Amino acid sequence: MLTFAHRYGIFERDMGQTSEKTIDIDDILRSKMGSKAKWIPGFLVSWLKRIIHQDEVNKFLWESREKVGTEWLEECVRYLQMTLVVKGKENLPAPDDGRLYTFVSNHPLGGEDGVALGAIIGRYYDSRFRYLVNDLLMNLPGLAPLCIPINKTGKQSRNFPAMVKAGFESDDHMLMYPAGICSRKKNGVIRDIPWSKTFVVKSVEYQRDIVPIHFSGQNSKFFYRLANFSDRFLPFNLAMLFLVDEMYKNVGKTFEVKIGKPIPWQTFDKSKTPLEWAKFVQDQVYSL
Repeated sequence: MLTFAHRYGIFERDMGQTSEKTIDIDDILRSKMGSKAKWIPGFLVSWLKRIIHQDEVNKFLWESREKVGTEWLEECVRYLQMTLVVKGKENLPAPDDGRLYTFVSNHPLGGEDGVALGAIIGRYYDSRFRYLVNDLLMNLPGLAPLCIPINKTGKQSRNFPAMVKAGFESDDHMLMYPAGICSRKKNGVIRDIPWSKTFVVKSVEYQRDIVPIHFSGQNSKFFYRLANFSDRFLPFNLAMLFLVDEMYKNVGKTFEVKIGKPIPWQTFDKSKTPLEWAKFVQDQVYSL
């Protein structure tokens, strides 16, 4: 019985008293291409399985199947052998102050950073936060309790406004990556693309102060070359395919997390446009 995120190739199969969740390239290709999938060369399919580390990921998903939410994120941190050096933790608003906040961060890695920040914020606020990200990572079973529920039958572009509205109207803090994609390398500098204005507009509308966070780390030189090529010449994000491989390349590394002081929502007045304020916060993050 297929019951979970079929379009991403993440399945839950009933197996007697247990269930096994897997990422299956063969099923993904069949669901996307139908009968044409059989014409894909076997060596290419095998290559795809290696790039996404299908066996390793499936093994982890199975072994961590009993954990969900913040506990699952913390299990990911242990699995990836991440050492997190957190600076400025005293800037995190008190969990019992009765207010809601928008946490925004740069997105240097595309995977581990999301997991690590979720583990930090989730533990500090007793899992009272939600991701505002709509990608493959957010459809993993262990993360389901931390996702904003949206109508998955429609297109992402149509669902996003409803997703944002549901998140900011909830009683949870929001954790956002305003760049939308992981950082790029331009002229030797690794930095997010310009941030979108959504987090500013909605934080003002719902009177949430913004907490800036900077996460250290970088992907491989190969990834940045591929990403720049893809952004320039291709109509789709080819580099995204390699994010799992990049994640495994970063196993065992140390990452620094710097948390800045909350920026009052009243700061974002009419003296700048929302897009200019978004750049202001992005600059604040990179100055941490």
